[in-house]
Amino acid sequence: MTEPDRPDSTRRAAEARTSPEALAAARGGVQEGLAWLGREPESKASLSVRAIALLARALLFGAFRFKVARSGQERLPAGGGYLLVAAIHRGWMDPFLIMHALPLEPRVWFLGSGPSAFSARWREWLLHRLGGMLPVWRGGVGVEQHVESSRAVLRNGGVFVLVPEGGVSGPPDAPATFRVGSALIALRTGAPIVPLAIAGSGELYLGKRMATQILEPTSARALLGEAWPATAPEEGSRAELDLAHALTDRLTALFAPVIPALYAETVDPPGRPRRFRGLTWLLLARPRPRKTGTKA
Repeated sequence: MTEPDRPDSTRRAAEARTSPEALAAARGGVQEGLAWLGREPESKASLSVRAIALLARALLFGAFRFKVARSGQERLPAGGGYLLVAAIHRGWMDPFLIMHALPLEPRVWFLGSGPSAFSARWREWLLHRLGGMLPVWRGGVGVEQHVESSRAVLRNGGVFVLVPEGGVSGPPDAPATFRVGSALIALRTGAPIVPLAIAGSGELYLGKRMATQILEPTSARALLGEAWPATAPEEGSRAELDLAHALTDRLTALFAPVIPALYAETVDPPGRPRRFRGLTWLLLARPRPRKTGTKA
């Protein structure tokens, strides 16, 4: 595959965006997690959720003709009460790929970006009504509120989704840098971890192939092995942060050998038509090129 045909999201032009802090200030302040939701996160799928799921399937797999190869469903734990850690994250289709890889119940709840998801008021209203997301605003409160969100989802028998890369930038066939917040949540909840590998969502067009693979369930303790301490470190301590960094490295190593092979399954031959490539930006802000200075 020649370099021009490689849909590498690292080559996307940098986007000049308003900072999340400025967006929050413009809204007169924001709420995160459970404070924004204002209710317990449910694990049952309502009639509205089921109807929206059917509509989404008709659009994605009917109108857009996306083809998704999924595997590993037999590894899913019975019921909910686990963390699903998903990578790699390269486009707006990833949440739909995650939901496509899992049953409709128990409900999936994402720790998601408020600035990205709430670009329009109607989107925030719809997500609040349907559920399935607990928002994060960068520069806001620390991890404690999101740990509480995860515990509420797990307590009610749902599935709490963590996407440790945090953004869509990165190569199409390898993980980008994982943020440490996901590891902190895994450490503090002690919940089972189900890794989900994703590939092929960085560039979209009619009939695009994508793939997901559920890996063997694990836990923070199993991943850390001999590095697991005899006693749990104090929350917020340097020892806890060091342990979270170690767990982040282990999570990255878990995905690293899987993603290249999964991505290879999604690559179309150079001669295949790629119609309606604008689908790549359907639910993403199209990047604007940086302004370069000119000499007088």
